[in-house]
Amino acid sequence: MSSEQPTPERHELPERREITVRRAPKYVPFLILGGLLGFAAAAVIAFALPGDAGYDRGTVYGFFMVPCAAAGVILGAITALVLDRASVRRSRRGVVEAVPDAAGEAGDDDGGNAGPRS
Repeated sequence: MSSEQPTPERHELPERREITVRRAPKYVPFLILGGLLGFAAAAVIAFALPGDAGYDRGTVYGFFMVPCAAAGVILGAITALVLDRASVRRSRRGVVEAVPDAAGEAGDDDGGNAGPRS
């Protein structure tokens, strides 16, 4: 009789989690697009509208470029936030389980999908 008796292997249940799945917008493209639209709005203000002969159109464009680009970035951020809130409402709930790794298949590098290799 040995004091070290092998314990029977316990078969554990896979861990289950409830998750939320949703599509959220990426903020950086919205900010960049808003800034570019602000640059375009500044160009329209400087070159398409009649101006004072005492100011060069490039100077007017440079002056309006900063506030218009800032306003465009802010509007892009607000748009992304509104779309993010809308994606929260359309989110779905799901249940996932962790799949235990097979300890005996350490040399199997194709994920357990045995088949002919070509």
